[in-house]
Amino acid sequence: MAAQCVTKVELTVSCDNLLDKDIGSKSDPLCVLLMSSSESQWYEVGRTEKVQNCLKPKFAKKFVIDYYFEIVQKLKFGIYDIDNKTVDLSDDDFLGQLECTLGQVVSSKKLTRPLVLKNKTPAGKGTITISAEEIKDNRVVNFEVEARKLDNKDFFGKSDPYLEFFKQTETGWQLAHRTEVVNNNLNPTWKPFRIPLQSLCGGDLDKPIKVDCYDYDNDGSHDLIGTFETTMTRLKEASRSSPAEFECVNSKKKQKKKGYKNSGVVSVKLCQVVKEYTFLDYIMGGCQINFTVAIDFTGSNGDPKSPQSLHYISPQGVNEYLSAIWSVGNVVQDYDSDKMFPAFGFGAQIPPQWQVSHQFPLNFNASNPFCAGVEGVVEAYRVCLPQVKLYGPTNFSPIINHVACFAKQALQQTTASQYFVLLIITDGVITDMDETRNAIVNASRLPMSIIIIGVGGADFSAMDVLDGDDGRLRSLSGESAMRDIVQFVPFRQFQNAPSQALAQSVLAELPQQVASFFSLFKLKPPHDPTPS
Repeated sequence: MAAQCVTKVELTVSCDNLLDKDIGSKSDPLCVLLMSSSESQWYEVGRTEKVQNCLKPKFAKKFVIDYYFEIVQKLKFGIYDIDNKTVDLSDDDFLGQLECTLGQVVSSKKLTRPLVLKNKTPAGKGTITISAEEIKDNRVVNFEVEARKLDNKDFFGKSDPYLEFFKQTETGWQLAHRTEVVNNNLNPTWKPFRIPLQSLCGGDLDKPIKVDCYDYDNDGSHDLIGTFETTMTRLKEASRSSPAEFECVNSKKKQKKKGYKNSGVVSVKLCQVVKEYTFLDYIMGGCQINFTVAIDFTGSNGDPKSPQSLHYISPQGVNEYLSAIWSVGNVVQDYDSDKMFPAFGFGAQIPPQWQVSHQFPLNFNASNPFCAGVEGVVEAYRVCLPQVKLYGPTNFSPIINHVACFAKQALQQTTASQYFVLLIITDGVITDMDETRNAIVNASRLPMSIIIIGVGGADFSAMDVLDGDDGRLRSLSGESAMRDIVQFVPFRQFQNAPSQALAQSVLAELPQQVASFFSLFKLKPPHDPTPS
């Protein structure tokens, strides 16, 4: 029997007394969460933001994970001092880690433990605190906030204000959200943002909420401009025509200064509570996931008849391409009701004219490129392989644009009825990188995600550029992707892991990508998912 997800749990992380690895300033920590269940290897669940110059960070970004009562879910929190822009953490200073289980965190609600280094010795006096909370409320609050006449805290130029929202808990104020910094501006308007109602007030509209306004300083010594307390009941009264206004008060300044009024006014123009649908709400509400497979038939794979080739099918009937199709396809096909998958190849010369094609149906039937289930894709690949000549170059953009056409048609519907997933399996370096970047930026506005699995031992560093985890991907003209839709995974990292580990890692970001796309475009499921 498949394990039943009991509930979703939100984890909030903070640290104290971290090791200082930076000369002349303080460490710039980030927390990464790895997870493992049963005997499988660790896989990454997510990362917090980086906090500049700080040895006692409170991370604003939370981890939301599914809690399975009957599985021991091992967690590993790693703290790193981030010194560069790369996604890879192995070149950043390691500040310590904690291994525990989700059960331990959930049962103690708030867990504080010493951080240890890889050799299990203490990481100085460093500690980590993890608070867990069950997510019972799926509403989120959309905010639009500005401020005026804030105090100037900077000697040169003006203050660089940002806001922090705190929820009241039994053990004090807990950070729920931090806005971006608006540079050099005493009358800032922050970008619209959203905070889950659960994180802000636990769903209780009358629970106090504290808001701090700070002046950002590069060296980590941020100056408090002022603070106020309010509740969701009061905030909800806000509208653009009559904003909810709050005086920012700095108590130290108030004590010193006689005629002190305030240190500026924060004006909430919009505070709207909306229901947030989850990935499962969309699926249960009738959204279709359409799965397309694209396979790399370029010459760099090697002659399929030679055992050294990545396309060589072993006597047991397997190769890396087939393993990747099986493991990912098996998970995705459960969400695709007709289980008919279009499957394409690219980079080969195809019969009868032997012209190079960057998008040919594996079954050579252009009007009906569909294969029945994962088995159908595997069969079509086996039949197609001896009939084509591996060639080149490795162009991704034609197949991305092909799927994007269908995703664009789906957008004409007024509900969240269809979402497209393109799985590209490739052995290496993209030739049409510029066109591919343009295609991805264009697709980021459509109900579509791209999963790239790299097979073989090539240098895949260019792929990390497309997987925008460390900042938004930009097109040639400088236009940035609306959201991160590419997930890249090197197949060989999973060669010795259980088959489900690859699928778990590859599909980890997909539910969030689906849900965030539809909520961004305010599209509801076609019919009401069964009330949970």
